[in-house]
Amino acid sequence: MSATWELKEHSTGELTSTVSGDVWKQAQEKAFKKIAKSVTIPGFRKGKVPENLLRKQIGTEQVLYEAVDVIAQSVLEDGIKEHALELVDRPSLNVKSINKEEVTLAFDITVKPDVTLGEYKNLDVKKEAVTVSDDDVMNVIKSIQDSKADFMIKEEDATVENGDTAVIDFEGFKDGVAFDNGSGTSYPLEIGSGTFIPGFEEQLIGMKAGETKDINLTFPKEYQAEELAGQDIVFKVTVHEIKVKELPDFTDEMVKELKIEDVETVGAYKEYTLKQLTEEKERQVEDKFVDQLLETVVHNAQMDIPPVMLESEIDESVQVFSNRIAQQGFDLDTYLKLSNMRMDDLRAQFANEADSKVRVRLVLEKIADVEHLETTNEEIETEYTKMAEQYKMEESLLKNLLANDMVAYDLRLRKALDLIKETAGK
Repeated sequence: MSATWELKEHSTGELTSTVSGDVWKQAQEKAFKKIAKSVTIPGFRKGKVPENLLRKQIGTEQVLYEAVDVIAQSVLEDGIKEHALELVDRPSLNVKSINKEEVTLAFDITVKPDVTLGEYKNLDVKKEAVTVSDDDVMNVIKSIQDSKADFMIKEEDATVENGDTAVIDFEGFKDGVAFDNGSGTSYPLEIGSGTFIPGFEEQLIGMKAGETKDINLTFPKEYQAEELAGQDIVFKVTVHEIKVKELPDFTDEMVKELKIEDVETVGAYKEYTLKQLTEEKERQVEDKFVDQLLETVVHNAQMDIPPVMLESEIDESVQVFSNRIAQQGFDLDTYLKLSNMRMDDLRAQFANEADSKVRVRLVLEKIADVEHLETTNEEIETEYTKMAEQYKMEESLLKNLLANDMVAYDLRLRKALDLIKETAGK
């Protein structure tokens, strides 16, 4: 018994096999006996009905289709093994022809796509240099000073300057009529913060406390309120107070309040911050480097992704998202209602990311195959130890959650990525 395999579009195909002879006869016998156990004829106990009467009672067609159920799984498994198919979805079965002598079964199958690699070594992608300046460190310190700053009212004749906080009343008018949600009283607005629409804060510069002024603006065309988008508006603004921020000195005492282990002086905090910023920048640069490499490798490759793989990836993304918002006390249905979204809208948001993930995974798998990259038991054990330390879990518990083959799979893909990285930019 041999199966034929025909690959069609989107990595789908048909596996066809004809079963005849003793195999088919034995399947029919097995099917007949199974059906016979459930047949009831008056005057006979169930299971004790003579075979000649059962033959008259049980139709040939019923036996044949029950026989299909008997052999279908083994026929499928033999065909998969014969043609080395990697299934990515549950196959469906069609009976093309059937009689007492033979049956022809056809399975509609979606398989893992074949990947044709392009260039993946010596790619012209270079990692950016990591630089952290003294100004970067001082900006972190300034943010701490800002959080502890005092606000002092400026002198009576002082004017609004960039960086000041102006306490204002404002009301917006379109064609002389006040519009909804366009007013505020005693609103503290930091000039230069970009809190209001472009042009508003800039026109407050130079005003004095007690002064009232009309500010003429045009709302951005992409403004969220459609009735105001792109419209000319007049804001009537009164400045009540002008406050200036006074930053405290950054001292050893302030550093101690941060309660960072082994960091108690300004000098030590600067070194600590420099290290933290450098590590963060290195992570960002590494992530960007990897993204560019994978984008290039995927672009160079060819593959025909079956829709079912994308749907499965989207399913997983939705589940991860659902778990994440559950930790914040929301269920997915509530989130969708509050966001005025449908499930289709949410799935559409994950579609591009899902396509990229599937392609990256398939390309790395192919590279690992081509390069004969494998993992050893020692490497797997080392990885378990690292993960246990990272997640602060017992290693035995982690092994119950993550099977060896899952860890081996991830390590194998990581080796493929490392190979791409090691040869890049050379």
